[in-house]
Amino acid sequence: MNRISLFNSPLLLGFDHFERAIDRVAKASTDGYPPYNIEQTGDDRLRITLAVAGFTMHDLVVQIEDNQLVIRGKQAEDRERLYLHRGIAARQFQRSFVLAEGIEVTGASLDNGLLHIDLMRPTIEPKVRRVEIRADGKSATNQPIGIGADPEQA
Repeated sequence: MNRISLFNSPLLLGFDHFERAIDRVAKASTDGYPPYNIEQTGDDRLRITLAVAGFTMHDLVVQIEDNQLVIRGKQAEDRERLYLHRGIAARQFQRSFVLAEGIEVTGASLDNGLLHIDLMRPTIEPKVRRVEIRADGKSATNQPIGIGADPEQA
């Protein structure tokens, strides 16, 4: 079965990385464990909070892999305990978040079964750059041509 690309328009040049990001998000959002919140803590600050009850700092790994924040958890099996009922999840997990270009992880902390990961979104200033238009090389001077100028006279 062929898949139709969302970004196959000739007006969307170089946006194939967005399509890959959407694919990663679709794959990552299938599992609901562990539950998480995302909140805005300032004008340019975000916080992801994951409910990781029962996990210690040594059971958790937070990594950035190709603009993707990956949180992994794996608890060591405690063979000395005999459970009559085990309702608290102790399974391993991997939760991923695709980060926009420039977002930085500024820290992580574990408090009362909640893993907090703080992010900073950089302020993006608009950029305007003028591109020179040159003659096609037939002119001896090869001077820039402005808008509205006659290229035959250059």
